[in-house]
Amino acid sequence: MSNPLLRDFNSKHTTPPAAPQYGQQGGQYGQAPSAEQMQGWYEAPAASAEQTGRMTLDDVVMRTSLTLGTVIVFAVIGWAVPMLAFPAMIVGLVLGLVNAFKREPSPVLIMAYAVAQGLFVGGISGIFQSIYPGIVVQAVIGTIGVFAVVLVLYRLRILRTSPRLTKIVVAAMIGYLVFGLVNLGLSMFAGFNVRSDVEIFGLPLGVVIGGIAILLAAYSLVMDFENIEHGIGRIARKYAWSAAFGLTVTLIWLYLEILRILSLLQQD
Repeated sequence: MSNPLLRDFNSKHTTPPAAPQYGQQGGQYGQAPSAEQMQGWYEAPAASAEQTGRMTLDDVVMRTSLTLGTVIVFAVIGWAVPMLAFPAMIVGLVLGLVNAFKREPSPVLIMAYAVAQGLFVGGISGIFQSIYPGIVVQAVIGTIGVFAVVLVLYRLRILRTSPRLTKIVVAAMIGYLVFGLVNLGLSMFAGFNVRSDVEIFGLPLGVVIGGIAILLAAYSLVMDFENIEHGIGRIARKYAWSAAFGLTVTLIWLYLEILRILSLLQQD
């Protein structure tokens, strides 16, 4: 005699339930999309760079405006208190190197760099202005002019970088930085300034070196523009801070070189 519990179990579990066919109404997970759904997906607009968290041109413009605005605000303070120029220069140099070698951008450190450089630029500008009236306005106009010309030539696809030339320019920039530090040490401890005390063809050597530095800064602007163009819509939004930092560094460098050249040309 068979066990009634066993018969009841067999009657319930020996025949499996029929699986829903693919695309049937009963199986929601495997249901095929309708033609209307597919058409809606096709016609839907692609996600923008902002929606995907990618860097946009507006991000770069806003952050660059913030850093340059900070430089200008603290330049006013530095102009009023020129004694802050030298310590701010040291702090700005250190923060510039830290930001340049960081793998991830730090908004706090970048803004701190803008503060230090603002104090330095304002202080040194005030000193030069007291010696050579009107020189600061000339330097500002010159900086804006170089920036505008480089930007227009870049937009017209006339100025572009190349891997080989970039290596040469980067090496020249490092050499220029070393020269600047050595000359600063000589002028402070030996009273000898290579820029102004050495002449070539009747011109202070600093004018020639400054002209080369302006060309390097202009090429650096082209590199900044290319990095921004290639990064828009492709890299994370946070790297807009890196783009703003690069532009700020280049523009400050350009301004200081023009200011230095103008001062050398106005010396007796």
